[in-house]
Amino acid sequence: MEGEDPDPRFTLANERTFLAWIRTSLAFLAGGLAIEIFEFEGVSPWINSAVSVVVIVTAAMVAVGAALRWAIVERAMRLGKPMPAPKLIPVLSAAAAIGCVFGLVVVLL
Repeated sequence: MEGEDPDPRFTLANERTFLAWIRTSLAFLAGGLAIEIFEFEGVSPWINSAVSVVVIVTAAMVAVGAALRWAIVERAMRLGKPMPAPKLIPVLSAAAAIGCVFGLVVVLL
């Protein structure tokens, strides 16, 4: 990689952050599979599948975003540039909102 080696503590912190995003991605994947496997009374099967697909696609987006963010942050540290703002937060917020709406539908029906 170009630039200077950053302090190892910062590199290791970047890796820990990457792993935290991967854990989040795996949690979304497990949640999406659970939504698809378990049938909810009063919820149309196509709605159930649609929500499951949204959650699983979110898991994939978070995993890819985590890898991209790790590389961008690593490069910024090596070049002495400011840290970029996380772009995954809006994706996770939207997915959580969809999950909340689905949960309300299941509870209220």
